[in-house]
This record gives sequence, structure tokens and C-alpha cells, in this order.
Amino acid sequence: MLKLISYRSILALLVVGMLFSCTKDEEYKIPDPISAITNDCIKRSLGPNIASLPIEFVYAMAVPKTKGKLVSAEVEASIEGATGTYLEHRSYYTNSTGIDIPVTIGNPSIKDGKISRVVFTADTNAASLRYFYVVPAAAKGKEVSFTFKVMANDGSTATYKMGPYKISNMDIKRNIAVSNNNLAFISIEDMAAYNATSAASNAGKIDLVYLFRAAPSAIQHGLVSPGSDPINLPAVSLPAGVSRKSKLQRTFNLPDRNLAQLQFGVYIDDIDFQQIDLKNSPDNAINLKAEAGVWVETQDGKYRAYIFVNSVNTNGSAVISMLRYAM
Repeated sequence: MLKLISYRSILALLVVGMLFSCTKDEEYKIPDPISAITNDCIKRSLGPNIASLPIEFVYAMAVPKTKGKLVSAEVEASIEGATGTYLEHRSYYTNSTGIDIPVTIGNPSIKDGKISRVVFTADTNAASLRYFYVVPAAAKGKEVSFTFKVMANDGSTATYKMGPYKISNMDIKRNIAVSNNNLAFISIEDMAAYNATSAASNAGKIDLVYLFRAAPSAIQHGLVSPGSDPINLPAVSLPAGVSRKSKLQRTFNLPDRNLAQLQFGVYIDDIDFQQIDLKNSPDNAINLKAEAGVWVETQDGKYRAYIFVNSVNTNGSAVISMLRYAM
């Protein structure tokens, strides 16, 4: 009963406070009209910034009709973007059904070193352009910043700075096909799968063997170190010199979005590789399913990797994707 009285008292005080606050309305002020060229920007992409992947922005700009029209827009990166970096020459709006509709407002962007520029051809005083910056390998471990700039036909300009953004030390390789008794020998250093002939030529780099054994075998789809007990590599003939022993840790709840390429909002970052403890992990990961994951540390401790299983097939093949971190 005491609690009930207390709750009611508090509720009464809140109601009185709300009524009192409602009586002190602030005078509404009409916002000042835009009288000069202006701009704004947002970063659309999420997760870590990884070499070879794009960072996406939306750059909005406008100038009052009384001041003229827009004539150009550009973005300058502090580190030159890799091939595929561009400023979109179409402005987008969202229709009533939620679909983004493009409207061409200029010529395709011209990339001049660190600068991507669009020259407008449409008579417009407002636009919203997307900018895709493909992270170059040279930016790994560094920070990158961006300066957005728009110009009107009266010579007025506006700029907007974004960043700095930390670039990850990770490397990524997606959609690596592996197959039993063929592309079965996986190198973390090369982020590639080799057949027996190529594996023999790269013996010092082979860290894992992909194998498939149909049910009722406990292995099913598996990743096993070449140096594991032969009982874990049934009927596998290892190429000469392939004998490294990696540490592996299996997981079923880590669908990194960059590897899964699906709707998951989960991201692995540099710190995850730095903090994971694999010292007591086994040298094999068996009975893997689609969307399973495997943490790996190479025998020499030079690399750690996270391998995501995109798909598996009953014919003894699979597709995997990999994040690699140099220790």
C-alpha cells in the first residue's frame, strides 16, 4: 500500500509539472530564409573502413533561385582513392513508395588525383549527390578526411569537411570457391584456395585443408590444419611440404556483414583480432554449416583470420569469405 501511495504521489507531481510547463509556451520564430549557397553531408556506410571497399557519402547542396544556379561540385580526399572512386552525376529523390529515383544533373565525374568533380549540365539550384570513395591499400592503418565543395554561377562557394576516418588494417577477400580433393588447400597469407599442384608450389603458405565427408561422418564440411592428426584428414593426400598447424575456433553467431553480404548489422573490426584468445584452440573445425564462422591463427602467428561460410553444397564444395589481420 505504501508503494501504491508513493507511485500515485510521484505521478501527481509529474502531471502538475507537465501542466505547468505547458503554460510557458515559447514564442515561435520563423526560421531565417536561406540567403546564400549552403551544403551538408552525411556518411551512409557503416562498419570498419576496409581497403578495396567503398565509403559512401551523400552530399547535399542548394543556392537560392535569386542567386543563380549550381555549376559544379567536387570532393577532395586527403589520400587518393582507388579505382572506382567517383562522385555521382545524378541527384536522387525518394518517391512515395520509398524508391530512390535518379535525375541526371551533370556529366559523369572526372577524377583528378585526390579530387572527384562533377560539372552540372542541368539548370538546377539544388542537388543531392552520392560519393563513393574506394579505400586504397596505401591507406591501411591511416586516417582519411574529405573536403566537399560546391560552386554557383555567381562565383559563390560552400565547403563541408568530413572525417577523419580511421582505415582498418584488415584485408578482405570474398566468395572463395573451395572443393573437396580439388581447391582444398587454403592459404591465409594469399587469401586463396589452391589445388594440389599449386599447393605443392606454395607449401609454406598452406594453413588449412577443406574437406567434405557425407553423413553419417561427423566431419561433413570441415577446415582442418594439414598438421592435424591424420584421423582428422581421412583419405586426404597432402602435397609435399604441406604440414602447417593452425589454431581454429568455430562459431555460429558471427555473420559479419562485409563477408555475409546480407542484412546483418554485425561487423568485425581490428580490435576483435587483437583481443581474441586462440592459444588453447584445436587444429580443426568440423561439421560446418552455411553462415558458420571460423577464427584462425597461422602456425607462425603472423596472421589471424575470420572465415565465414557463405554456402555449402552436398556435392562437396562450399563458398567462403575471409577477413585477414596481420599481427
